[in-house]
Amino acid sequence: MARDPDFCLVVPEDFDDTDDETGVYPIAAKLFIASTAAEVFRKAHEWVGEHDIRLVDVAWNCLCGEEETYALSIYFAFELDPEDA
Repeated sequence: MARDPDFCLVVPEDFDDTDDETGVYPIAAKLFIASTAAEVFRKAHEWVGEHDIRLVDVAWNCLCGEEETYALSIYFAFELDPEDA
């Protein structure tokens, strides 16, 4: 699978993450919003099914006062080809 440049993180050349205690792990987030809980989960389900990712965590929020009040944030890591790891 080719990597999409829109999913890449830009890291300064002098950035050092070799320390085990402060190592950086590339995790991204995506927000899904809708007017019903079912619609939020449908959107998330479709998006996750279309991408080669590993789901790490989720967060559920209510956006009071908004037209679309249900919000689901998913946190994920991109799955790499074993040859690229």
